[in-house]
Amino acid sequence: MGLGLGRLVANATWTDLKSRLVSALILGIAILLLTFAGGVAFRLLCCATCVIVFDEWMRMTRGKRAGDIYLFARRALFVSLFAFFFGFHVVAVAVVLLSVAFIALVDRGERKADWVMTGLAYAAVAGIAPGLLREDGAEGLAVLGLIICVVWATDVFAYFSGRMIGGPKLMPRVSPKKTIAGALGGLAAGVAFGSFYAFWLTGSVGALVIVLSVILSAVGQAGDLYESWVKRRFGVKDSGRLIPGHGGLMDRIDALVFASGAAWVFGMLVAGVEHPARAIFNL
Repeated sequence: MGLGLGRLVANATWTDLKSRLVSALILGIAILLLTFAGGVAFRLLCCATCVIVFDEWMRMTRGKRAGDIYLFARRALFVSLFAFFFGFHVVAVAVVLLSVAFIALVDRGERKADWVMTGLAYAAVAGIAPGLLREDGAEGLAVLGLIICVVWATDVFAYFSGRMIGGPKLMPRVSPKKTIAGALGGLAAGVAFGSFYAFWLTGSVGALVIVLSVILSAVGQAGDLYESWVKRRFGVKDSGRLIPGHGGLMDRIDALVFASGAAWVFGMLVAGVEHPARAIFNL
């Protein structure tokens, strides 16, 4: 969830809590600073995120076994990132969509590359979606701030609500520790913090922000559950070992990936590929 703040508390012992907190703080501060800076620095962060997530996904799902299709997906991702970095946003999105469609068509008989196809889409959303939002100037920064605020609040309060209230499990076969009370507590916190953020930023809270906060919180929790399901499907505890005490990058940003993707899709449908953030904030 988010940067894994809830899971940090849930999984940490007193002996390793210090290293986990340090890693979480460094990662969180770095992301916030680069997000605020925007421009080339943030585009580089987005590209690095795509590559790391794609690599973690393929190792976790054993996607390299797909052979030529895996190589095709990797090259398609790099072509898309090249287009994104130099400002050809429509081309970047089109390359990913066409590549996913091509893999689905070529592999429809053998079904050996489903996870490669999914990994390509997931990695692209992980980096390109927030990158396209941030390219929208002040509005893009505002939207990413809303996403981070909602997802982090959902993460923290879902954990504490679940621990304090308990009750029926949400999806015990996927994530045994998550409860319905935790999910609802996280949802309420996400909407509350999203509304506070919008009021602080614009001086008002519209129905759009409230509805979008509900969607971002729910989708973010779904993203966390989805990655948990994938890891359980392949018998993997962590997606990688990139972050000391935390595991892989995917383990920390699963909710942010889904929430950013949802915000970008909404913005694109309303305001177009070039200015998706303006569908949410008009500063």
